[in-house]
Amino acid sequence: MNEIKAIEAAQMKSELDEFKVGDTVKVHFKIVEGKTERIQAYEGLVIAMKNSRIGKTFTVRKNSYGVGVERVFPLHSPRVVKVELMRPGKVRRAKLYYIRDKIGKAAKIKELISKKPHEAATGQESAQA
Repeated sequence: MNEIKAIEAAQMKSELDEFKVGDTVKVHFKIVEGKTERIQAYEGLVIAMKNSRIGKTFTVRKNSYGVGVERVFPLHSPRVVKVELMRPGKVRRAKLYYIRDKIGKAAKIKELISKKPHEAATGQESAQA
């Protein structure tokens, strides 16, 4: 069992941005066409994350010309070059499959607004005074 964990640990990526369900991300992944390789970006909303460890996958949904398109990416795949967090979202569900039925503004996720370290420090000082 420890041998399996050691092999998985060697293949896992550690340089990926932290993101969760409800965040808007841009996934850069390699596409091989014949002998050429290129990197394509896919931006959308993370609606689900499944599994753990080396087999972890996440589903990204976007609207392309009025049609909803979903794509499942393996998180630790060598084809996934980089995952950028574009906009953090505020949700209360682990899976956002209900977004598939929503259209337009109803499908929008609230943005998570967090205090910056400077604002949090000044807020604590004014509370103590």
